Order: sequence, then structure tokens, then C-alpha cells
Amino acid sequence: MDIAQLVPQFGGLAWTVIAFVVALSVIVTIHEYGHYIVGRWSGIHAEVFSLGFGPVIFARTDRRGTRWQLAALPLGGYVRFKGDADAASALPDASVTSLSPEEHRRTLSGAPLWARAATVGAGPAFNFIFAIIVFAGVAMTAGVAVNDPVVGAVSAVPGQAEQLRQGDRILSMEGRPTATLGEVFAVAGDLPPAVTTRYEIERDGQRLAIDGPFPFPALAASIAPRSAAQEAGLQSGDVITAVNGIAVRSFTELRDLIGASNGDSVTLNVWNGTERTVPLIPRRQDIPLPSGGFETRWLIGISGGLVFTPETRIPGVAEAAKIGAVQSWTIVTTSLSGMWHMITGAISTCNLQGPIGIAETSGAAASGGAQSFIWFIAVLSVAVGLMNLFPIPVLDGGHLVFYAAEAVMRRPPNPRVVQAFMSVGLVMILCLMVFALGNDILCP
Repeated sequence: MDIAQLVPQFGGLAWTVIAFVVALSVIVTIHEYGHYIVGRWSGIHAEVFSLGFGPVIFARTDRRGTRWQLAALPLGGYVRFKGDADAASALPDASVTSLSPEEHRRTLSGAPLWARAATVGAGPAFNFIFAIIVFAGVAMTAGVAVNDPVVGAVSAVPGQAEQLRQGDRILSMEGRPTATLGEVFAVAGDLPPAVTTRYEIERDGQRLAIDGPFPFPALAASIAPRSAAQEAGLQSGDVITAVNGIAVRSFTELRDLIGASNGDSVTLNVWNGTERTVPLIPRRQDIPLPSGGFETRWLIGISGGLVFTPETRIPGVAEAAKIGAVQSWTIVTTSLSGMWHMITGAISTCNLQGPIGIAETSGAAASGGAQSFIWFIAVLSVAVGLMNLFPIPVLDGGHLVFYAAEAVMRRPPNPRVVQAFMSVGLVMILCLMVFALGNDILCP
């Protein structure tokens, strides 16, 4: 192979690695800072706060005696509290027995049960809080759609005069009234595919009847990272006019033709000012349903939308926080449902991504712009927080199980039992990582 051909591939790989390291570093820093700050508030002293593992590149000790360090392998991080035998904070060091009562109280093992539980639980909690803040921030930046059916902006569609304009209020479509934005979506979803649609609108105080574009054209409102569409070079705003020579007028027709391909290569006619042909291969994916469960479809990674974007407003802080919390909760419930369906065999285990898949998604999200990348980091933060709550020794959830057992039995678990469970937990995590890595390599 010519060396010149390797340059773009190397550039893409470097971009993917950088995006992955940045995303992981942000999430790990937030997670470990949750442990650190709540531990500090609870009277537990942190000796080391490390971002990364291995040889130390940079280190500084603050006035509280905590060593802040950056290590050479940016694949995680840890907080080691006073008296910990290792970075996992599973068991105390033998030296704690020689500490004074005051100094022993500053160790993780010597702190009250509530302080230990709060410190351990703070890592995942900070991941969730960070995600809620990001989702809320995006809502306050991009805005949310108003309930009134008012046009914000109109997408260009081939062969259509831009009859709709910003500020138009849609009163009806094909004679069916649309008093709210919800009714616009409902009516648009029921209309049969057509070249034009009859709109009744209110513009500058006047009622007008116009022939405008079909409300749900085969328009790419967004492109999913690592999808066939993104890898083929499709972009938001592209309009698909034909699939394998068959004309499409609506997103429903596009979806049906892609679904009927059964994974065979398709050729799209794509318009965005000029028309071009794009060959790609749909991919089989398991899609979560609003009612629960999953549906298997052949997809290319395009999300549709109305031919116009609704007028938006900026939500208040409380409303934005609620939006962020709902989004985070949706990710949690969808993830748990997906795991359960993989365990029961209802969907493919290829849905479980490993480090290579996550790195590729990081690079794809970063390529989509700052907002896309920040959104991805927030989604990944929820996933990391959820994973750390699993009741597996080594993870935060495993520590919390030990603390719950201590609360019930009124004494700490036997150190040998804890060590045995920690070893089992470590093996489980390693097996899961190997399995996920196998998915990255073997799954299509």
C-alpha cells in the first residue's frame, strides 16, 4: 500500500484515540472527584488522586496533603484514601492498627458506616449529576419546541418552492385541523406520501392556503455515529430521493425500502442542492420500543423529522433540570432493558460494545461537532455510573453491598471473605471486558 494512503487512516485513528481519551478522562475525573470531595466532607483523607495508571508524568501535593497526579496510561483513575491497602479501597492496610483513634477516623476503614457509604456512592452519583447538567444545558442552549404549531425554519426539499416561512402558524394540513404541535405530528404521520401537501396557515394576521412540501419527507434530520450513513458521508439536511432507483417521497417509504433490503447493499439518490448517488449496506440493529422491549430492524442510521423545525423557547432552570433527569433516567431504563434482553437471548449480544466500539463512537461523535461530543460524554457518564452500581465486588456497587451486610450484621465482613469476593469480582469484570472486546472485533 502507498504510504500516502495510510495518512488519512492514521489521521482518523489519531482522532478516534484523542476523542476516546478526552471522553474517558472527563468521566473518570468526575467520578473520582465525587469519591474525593464527599470523602473529604465526611472526614476521610485522600492521599492520592490519580488520573491514569502507570508511571507518573506530573504530580503536585496540595495543602491538605493530597497528591494530585497525572499518569502515563489514561485509561481510568483512582482515589486512594488514607489506610487503603490498594487503589480499590477494598481492605485496610496493616498499618492502620497502629494509628491513633483520631488518625484512624481519617481512614476509609475507620470512618462511620454512613461516611463510607456516602463516599463510595458519590462516584456514580456525580456521573448522573454531570449528565443531568449537560442535558439541561443543551436544552437551555438549543431550546425546546413550543406547543403552538409555529414554523421555526424550513428545510430545503428538491423540486419544492419554499412556500412555508418562518413564523407561519399551521392551522390545518389537507383539511385536518392542527391546533397544537402534537396534532401537527399526528396528522403528518397519517398523511399518505405525496409530492405536495395543502396547508392552511396564518401569516402576518392573514389566513392563507398554500401548497407546501410533504411534512415528513425522506430528510436526514440527524445522522447516528458509527452508522452506515455516516461512514458513507451522508450529512444532516440530505434528502433521499430514491432507493435502488425507486422514488421516495416520505421517510416512511425510505424506512420500508431499507427494511426490505434484508442487509443487501442499496444505492441512494441523495440531494442537497445537487444530487449524487451513495451506495451503502444497512445494518441489523435492535431498537428499544417506547412500550418496552426491542424491535430488530435493518437501518442505515438516519433519523427523520418534519420538513420544518418548530419554533423554540428557552426553558427555565427547573424545567431544563427535569428534562436532563428524564433523559438520564431513559438511558438507565433502556440500558437495563437491553442487558436483560441480551441475557435472555431476545436480542443479540453484539449490542454490548467494548473499548474499541466506544472509542470509535467517541471519534464519530466528536466529528459531529462539540454539542454532539458533549452529549455523547453525558450518555457515557450515565452508563459508567450505572455500571459502577452493579453489585459486583471491585465496583462501587459491590462495596455498598458489603456496607449493607455490615449494617445488618452490626460488624464488618470477614476480611478473607471480602478478599475472596473481590477476586471473583475482578475475574467477572475481566471476562466481561474480554467478551465485549470480542464483540468489537467479531460483530459486524
